[in-house]
Parts: sequence; structure tokens; C-alpha cells
Amino acid sequence: MLDRLIVLDPASALTLQGQIRQRIIDNILAGTFARGRRLPSSRALARQLGVGRNTVLHAMNQLITEGHLVARERSGLYVNEHALAGRVGRSGAIGPRPTAGGATRWARKIRTLLPPRAEFRCPPNWQLHPYPFIDGRFDASLFPVAEWREASRLTLGARAIQDWSADRGVTDDPQLIEELRTKVLPRRGIEARPEEILVTLGAQQGLSLVTQLLLDAATPIAVEEPGYPQMRELCALRGARVLPQPLDDEGLRVDRALDEARVVHVTPSHQFPTGTTMSMRRRKALLRRAKARDFVIIEDDFECETTYLDRSFPALRSLDRSGRVVYVASLSKVLSPTLRIGFVVAAPELIAAARALRSLQARQPPANNQRAAALFISLGHYDSTMRRLARVFAERRTALLDALNHYMRSSLVVAPVRGGTTCWVRGPDHLDVNFLAAQAAQHGILIEPVAHYFAGADAPHNVFRLGVTSLRVERIRDGVARLEALMRSLSRDAVEHLEGTRGRRLGAGDLAQTISGAILLSRTVYGDPCTVEIRGDGHLVGRAGFQDEDCDDGEWWVEDGLFCRRWRSWCYGEVGRYIPVIDGPQIKWFNPEGRLVDAVAIHLRA
Repeated sequence: MLDRLIVLDPASALTLQGQIRQRIIDNILAGTFARGRRLPSSRALARQLGVGRNTVLHAMNQLITEGHLVARERSGLYVNEHALAGRVGRSGAIGPRPTAGGATRWARKIRTLLPPRAEFRCPPNWQLHPYPFIDGRFDASLFPVAEWREASRLTLGARAIQDWSADRGVTDDPQLIEELRTKVLPRRGIEARPEEILVTLGAQQGLSLVTQLLLDAATPIAVEEPGYPQMRELCALRGARVLPQPLDDEGLRVDRALDEARVVHVTPSHQFPTGTTMSMRRRKALLRRAKARDFVIIEDDFECETTYLDRSFPALRSLDRSGRVVYVASLSKVLSPTLRIGFVVAAPELIAAARALRSLQARQPPANNQRAAALFISLGHYDSTMRRLARVFAERRTALLDALNHYMRSSLVVAPVRGGTTCWVRGPDHLDVNFLAAQAAQHGILIEPVAHYFAGADAPHNVFRLGVTSLRVERIRDGVARLEALMRSLSRDAVEHLEGTRGRRLGAGDLAQTISGAILLSRTVYGDPCTVEIRGDGHLVGRAGFQDEDCDDGEWWVEDGLFCRRWRSWCYGEVGRYIPVIDGPQIKWFNPEGRLVDAVAIHLRA
């Protein structure tokens, strides 16, 4: 019965008509429907499949038009005798396998082989984990479906197809070049002529082309430490000498160590992977040194649009007056990494060489995707989507920082960054982050150890990354709370407890009298100063931050010998209960179970 060979799926994206066509073609190519076989009538097939007859008729007529079936007068429909003409084997058929003794030894023939990659392997089923704090994985709910469909619909118009399907050799879509030149690049302060822009299959191909053109076995290249592992691999393929250059709070260090380099790779907008933004002072210093020492800068602007600030720093390319900055970026953060739309901006000579090299590898990125991206930008969707994503990621990152500050302020340090979608987190010295990551995954929590970002063997064992691109905001707090509970269970012996602490415990009798009027001085988990005034009238006044000061007020009281507090907004407005211990200039806060929660500087009233 045909209904056993043609199974319709109600959840399929294809129409019923499309599914019938697809299943019949599959059976013809597989040989299940032999050449010349007669098929049931449209009425009989409709009855067997439980669909309308017109649905079957439309499917059969298209199969006839395409040559898969033939109609014979007064006889019915048959599989075309010539349907498999020119095919050597059946669809999906597996031929004979090489014998062990006669198999080609490919390991001896491969001349270019990357060294084993030490990297974090995100589970392929990461979406099934409720708390995926993983950067770089795409949250499908954020894709601008309606906007991309509009651009795609216009791309598939008859005139548009005739335009972009014409063979232009290795040149890129002129509409996309113009949109990049006039709408995307000016946002980064970059002015460019069409001959200075090359479209690539994502930023990764751009980096690959540039390294092939600029590096050989005699070329020393400075890369950030920690830095982008794939960049080190691209350098290794060329046999280049890699010079790991350390970072500080302003980004890549600019010192005499760079003088040996002929090429420098840098991620100034948000350093990959720490998230640090290179200061303007440091950007100018790097450009001055590049000019003085005649080295080239590869500016990898992979995450340029997520600063969340009113004013972001301009790209190095926009500040360059000697033409030595090669700018590499993509549309991945606004659209999707799977669309593979990137671009390189450089001197015309380098772009021409990169275009010729690209033609040997992939000729050019698909013309239909280029045109769709051009229309997406021209219709204003790029800007609007970028603004929406900036709001979403800013909300998620704020939620992450709030949760870390609430649950883990005493145990973690988060590197201060200007926006971005990740946090570089340093735990206590005793933390084994690889073990923590393995245990966390069993509880549905995905975090990223960072050893693979370091070229040397001195990678920190207590540092990990938390990302927000793949995790919705409503899950962030619970995920951090669960991670903190897991870390607490794994480090019971390493945390200070009340029974073993030094200092003077404040009992119920003198707690209020001692602490009233005190000022607490501390820092948030992300390094901002925090001041709390404990007023004698039972009020709390808190201030945190620098320029964008975060202020809150609350109340405090003594209950059952515990110091109790509740902020209006901070700490989710929940009541906190603590056992305070004065230890010199510090006050230590223990939870009712006797575990140290926080320790801050205290100024007692005179």
C-alpha cells in the first residue's frame, strides 16, 4: 500500500502537496518505485493518505511537468522510464568499502594538519540545558524573522533574481558594498571606497585570507594573551612565529615587546575573550607604535555593536592615517552566524589580492545572501535589529551582574567591561573550574573554562566565562543561584565558618548600638565602589558605581539576635539575615548557618 511508503508529517514545514511530491521523488530515486511502475489514481491515493483529491492532483501534475511521472491516456500515471537516466547508483546506496590491507594511508598523504585543538566543547544539545551561560550560541528567538523574510521576498523577485544571478565573476554584490560603505561602516567612523571592501564568508574567512596574504614562516605576529584560539591556528598554518602579548585593564599592552612583530592582531571593541575595551589612549599609542615600527594591525571588530553606551570608541581603522589597519568584521552579532556575511576593509592592493585568493577557495559568498543582506540594511532593519539586540543583551548582562553581585560577591571577581555579552569571572584560588564545569553540566548549567584561550601553560585554573547570548533573562537569576549552591557544596572546607573565625561577634545586646551610624565600604563583584550608610533611625542609604551612580535606600533592624536588612531595589528587595563579626577594620557577615557571606571595611561612629 502506498500509504505505508508516503507518510505525511503534520509538523512538517512543507505543505501536504509538497510532502507528497517529496516522498514520491524519494521513492523513485531509492528504487522503491521502479521505472515504469503504475501509481494509484489520484482518488485512490487521496483516500489512502486521508487528504483532498485536489491536493494529490496538484502534486501529481507538478511531478509530470518536472518529468518524474508520465500520464498515459486511459491508463493512468507511471514512473518515467527515464527518471533515473544518467545515474550510476541508487540514492543513498553505499558501495564497497576498502579492504584493510589495500586502504590508502591518508595520514601519510595529508601535508597540512592542525595540531590537536584544546578547546571547550559545547554540548551539541546545549539547548536542552536550562541554564546555558555560553557565548556565541545563537538564541533563535532573537532572529528578526519578519524583517529577514521581507528582504528575502524582495531578493526572490523576478527582476532581482535576474540581477543577482548574473555572473559577475569574483566581484561582490554592488548593492551590499554600497550599504556597507554608507550605512554600516560609518557607525564605526570608517570611510571607505568600494575598492577597499571585500565581502567574505563570515569574519573567519576574512581572517584566513588576510593571514595567508600577510604571514609566512619568517613573519612574527603578536596576538593577545589570552586571545582568539582560531587566530593562533591560522598563524600555525602559515608557520608564523606567534608572540603572545599580555593584556591589562586598557586592553593589549603597547610596549617594546611589540617592536619585534610585523603584524599585530587585536580585538579592541571587546577583547576576546575577556571583554575588555581598549581605551582611546591605548588605541592612539598602538597606532603611533605601528607607524614608528612599520607593522600592520589586523583589527578584529567581532562585537562592535554591543557597548550599550551612548558613545563608543571609534574603530582603529577610523583613526589610522598611515593606511596600516586591516579591518575585519561581520553581521553575525546582528543577524546570525549561520548566514556567513563578513567583510574586510583595507588598502585596495590588499583587497585585490584577497579577492583573487578568495576566488580560488570559494569564488564569492552566495549572491542571493549578499542581496538579501543589502536589502535588510537598506530597509532600516539592520539598525532597528541592532538597537533591539543591544537592549536585550544589556538587560541580560545587567541581570547576570545583579545575580553575581547578590549571590557571589564574596567569592568572585568579574572583570569590568564596557558592554559586551560575556563576563570574565575569577573564582577563589581553590576553585578547579574544569571540575566545576563538569559538575555544573550535570545540573543543567553550562559555563566555559578558559584554558584554551591561553597560548602558554600558565592558564588560570579558577577562571571561567559566562555568556548571555543564549540564555533568556528570566532564567539568569535562578541559574546563578544554582551555580552558587553547587560551588558552595564543592568548597565546604575552603570557606570560613563562624566557629573558626577571628574577631568579636556582635550579640543581640550590643548589635544595634555598635553598628548604628556605621559606614560600610566595599566593592561590587564587577569592581565598582559601594558605600552603605547604616543610620540610627533604621534607614539604609547605598551608593555604588562611578559616573553612573546606582543609589538605593532600605531599612535595617535586629531580630532574634540577627542583623536584618531589606533594600528597596538592591538584592531583589528580599530580606537578608546575618550574624555580624567585627574583626579589626572589617565586619564579616555570616549567614544563620554560620557560613561567611561577605567581608567589608567598616567605619564605626566615634
